[in-house]
Amino acid sequence: MQKKSRTWARSVCAGAAALALAAFPITTAHAQGAGSGLGSGSRPGSGDGQVVNPGFSLDGTGTATPTGWTTTGTSGASFTEATGYGYNGDAYQLTHWSGSAYDVDTWQRVTGLKDGDYTLGAWVKSGGGDMANYIELQSGRASNQTAVPVISDGSWLYIVTSVRVTGHEATIRLVSNSAAGDWTNYGLITLAPGYASLPIRGGDVSSLVRGEQDGGVYYNQQGQQQNALTILGNAGMNYVRLRVWVNPEDGFDDEQELLEGARQAKAHHMKLFLDFHYSDTWTDPGDQATPAAWANDTLPELEAQIYSYSKKVVGDLVRQGTPPAMVQTGNEINGGFLWPTGLDYGSTDAWSTFGALLKSAISGVKAADPHTEIALHIANAADWSGVEWFYDNAIAQHIPFDVIALSYYSYWHGYLDELQSTLDQTAARYHKPIILAETAYPWTLQSGDPTASLSFSTASELETGYPATPAGQAAMFRDTLSIVQAVPDGLGLGAFYWEPTWTVVKGNGWDPTDPAAGDGWENQAMFNYSDQALPVINDYAPR
Repeated sequence: MQKKSRTWARSVCAGAAALALAAFPITTAHAQGAGSGLGSGSRPGSGDGQVVNPGFSLDGTGTATPTGWTTTGTSGASFTEATGYGYNGDAYQLTHWSGSAYDVDTWQRVTGLKDGDYTLGAWVKSGGGDMANYIELQSGRASNQTAVPVISDGSWLYIVTSVRVTGHEATIRLVSNSAAGDWTNYGLITLAPGYASLPIRGGDVSSLVRGEQDGGVYYNQQGQQQNALTILGNAGMNYVRLRVWVNPEDGFDDEQELLEGARQAKAHHMKLFLDFHYSDTWTDPGDQATPAAWANDTLPELEAQIYSYSKKVVGDLVRQGTPPAMVQTGNEINGGFLWPTGLDYGSTDAWSTFGALLKSAISGVKAADPHTEIALHIANAADWSGVEWFYDNAIAQHIPFDVIALSYYSYWHGYLDELQSTLDQTAARYHKPIILAETAYPWTLQSGDPTASLSFSTASELETGYPATPAGQAAMFRDTLSIVQAVPDGLGLGAFYWEPTWTVVKGNGWDPTDPAAGDGWENQAMFNYSDQALPVINDYAPR
């Protein structure tokens, strides 16, 4: 799938930017009043819990130390310009840039705050290349940072970071440690009560059980051999996603493998996100084959099959003490499932047929475990029109679901600003929690297995500023998580990295009909070709 044009991204981002200002943790009231210093009666330096000069507009252009702010570090590397975010009629920004290497910190201490949780929000853009580039909120000994993402076309991104305020004051820091010519812009800065967390930091490790059985091993960053889930759990991963196929030809990705994976997840204190494919093999927007055993069933028979199958699998998980916290009824079901019955675009009642099957699947899950949450999962989290079309239709069919689940691969779907615009609009329209059910990025474009072509090896489709290196992979996953963390109203739950443990192991490949096939995913795993953990695992740290 090709990326959308940057013209499209800019037109949508303008609307999404306004939506995010009306969001948790920064509500419209906070942005205009108590949190931003823009409300009536606010006075710079009054100690009333407001950010002074949050849009850097009080002094015009060329000011090294804007009113209310303090600048330390390289002289001349921090200054205001008249081409900023433009909130509330202002058109100013703070820029960090120098013709030589620089290290600069623009900061402000906000006093008069009530003790409790607060979130710092910032509209930012950066050309990348920095050694360190982040916003930070400090109070007492508590401190949290969020890195500034790279955005190549000048679009603005919104990022947040949160801390528990004590002593009635907090310090906002905008920090750049950069090489000559690197730049960062800061638009509106906001501070408001509330905590923007990221409760789900997961990984789809569906291939792990098979890989272990075929001899796969894993090493932590110190070079010590450990269980893969131990390594990822110690880094902060707290959720496991596992797929299940109905009757796969090679016997893997079946219910027995699912049950074993669920037991391992529980042993490592991780919650389970169950991914029903409702097929004997891979499913995605272009492939939704009906299981062979159901192929000749009528619609009523398919409804009964999917109900009983869903109920059995979830019931078996419950009985072994590993109930799923969340279940997706179908994998990337943009065009339905159980083709051709599940969604025939040539039929006027296509959605009613697909809706009936979805309702049966959901009823089966709920019959086995009424407490599990239901996610509807589609591909392309950077395509607002596709998201709107699908979920509007699902709601029109009265399909009961709890969570919106989207896939996001930047090299197929779009850039970070496109992702943010779609997630923000999704939150505003549906008011439901959102997860990225799948995301990944390469750490190299070189293959580690001659038996399979890499799933992604196209340098031209890499995101600008995010090279196919261990550092580039880590930065992309980190910044993707930051976009989810900033979703309005606290509706961004988190993300699942797809197949972080799918390393090169003979017999653990893509093709269920060929035990000698490779996987072609090894350059996007979280372990290198020596099976040692890459820096990207550190992105699982709690926020």
